[in-house]
Amino acid sequence: MRKILIVGGGYAGFYTAWKLEKKLRHGEAKVTIVDARPYMTYQPFLPEVMAGSIEPRHAVVSLRSHLRRTEVVAGAAAEIDHANKRVTVRPPVGPEFDLSYDIIVVAAGSVTHTFPIAGVAEQAIGMKHIEEAVAVRNRLLAAFDEASNLSAGPERRRLLTFTFVGGGFAGVEGFGELLSLATALLRFYPRIRFDELDFRLIEAQQRILPEVSSSTAVKVTRSLEQRGAHIHLNTQLLSATDGHVVLSSGDEFDSNLIVWTTGNAANPIVAKHTDLPVDERGFLLVRADLRVGTEVAAVPDAWGAGDNAAITDLSVDTPGARTVPNAQHAVRQGKRLAANLVAALRGEATRNYIHKSIGVVATLGIGRGVFQSGRIVITGFPAWLMHRGYHVLAVPTWERKTRVFAVWMTALLFGRDIVFLESTQHPRAAFVTGGDPTMPGS
Repeated sequence: MRKILIVGGGYAGFYTAWKLEKKLRHGEAKVTIVDARPYMTYQPFLPEVMAGSIEPRHAVVSLRSHLRRTEVVAGAAAEIDHANKRVTVRPPVGPEFDLSYDIIVVAAGSVTHTFPIAGVAEQAIGMKHIEEAVAVRNRLLAAFDEASNLSAGPERRRLLTFTFVGGGFAGVEGFGELLSLATALLRFYPRIRFDELDFRLIEAQQRILPEVSSSTAVKVTRSLEQRGAHIHLNTQLLSATDGHVVLSSGDEFDSNLIVWTTGNAANPIVAKHTDLPVDERGFLLVRADLRVGTEVAAVPDAWGAGDNAAITDLSVDTPGARTVPNAQHAVRQGKRLAANLVAALRGEATRNYIHKSIGVVATLGIGRGVFQSGRIVITGFPAWLMHRGYHVLAVPTWERKTRVFAVWMTALLFGRDIVFLESTQHPRAAFVTGGDPTMPGS
């Protein structure tokens, strides 16, 4: 029985394993998936997790619960040695070990693109994982509690200042949702005024949302500004030491929260720790049929998909164009990869991956959104409904669809849940201090 090893449990890896379970005959192959996290994060829901519209556990899909015929190995892939067909795994506890395979699927995903800017590594929070979305939400809610007890001054101003770096879809969605949450919180905090909220979005280019037309981006910018946000275009972050933000425009301010969403970089496991071919940026070279290699020659028994793969986009006429690293492509690539892999096992013909984008849709807060497909642009409440409709259908498994829809209905009836559980990061504090607020650690 052939051993298929999937590196990465994100969109591409999860869907590859999920579809292989449906397509493989009994005893035809054994499938193993390795990932440091035992779940797939549905990243389009992270802004709504951040804003309290979705429960964090509902935005993730358990690998063990939904991949019933796949062995799940909890650990980070540290090295891929395709010449010897082995992957070195670094588990959370214990020594590293090797997994052997006959066929490998590399779907490790990308990582957040960062720059060596003073203070960013110490202060900023990313927006790729569920833990980060929860941390952002907790930081905002804690800031409201703390600021409401302070008189006007620098510390209160710092607590109510929130900064996003990066004006792509992830950044703008997160920014819009967090702004919506903060505005909704004001009725519970009568001592905090709307004009005290300071939300800032920093973008190095001359516009936000490169995925949509310029006119649509301008509409979104104006909408955010009308809601009280400050949009800094053609502006770079120069420093964030101790939360003190310095911009290339000359502006300086202290920020309680810095969220970093400046795009994707190659996963180190692909860029630095494999003998498989990569491009100049460190992304895996993958053919149109999703085999690793070039159009001239494929690497035997190696496949790739998702954000870590440089795949030719056959849906456009632009020479050298690569598929955009988003969920829309990763999900479909995982499905096509599974079908092609099974076909290859059986000596049948494979098919090239080709998918023309059906458009983009984003949430900007409750009741606000933007959708664009070609020349068709929809904004406001209809776009927000489209966003929710599309993603409740797109999130895998009916179990997750039902949970998400139920939480949305509950929020519609009773409003967002504004409880923050930052204390869960220190579960022994109450036990150690005995409830005495004067003791260290309380």
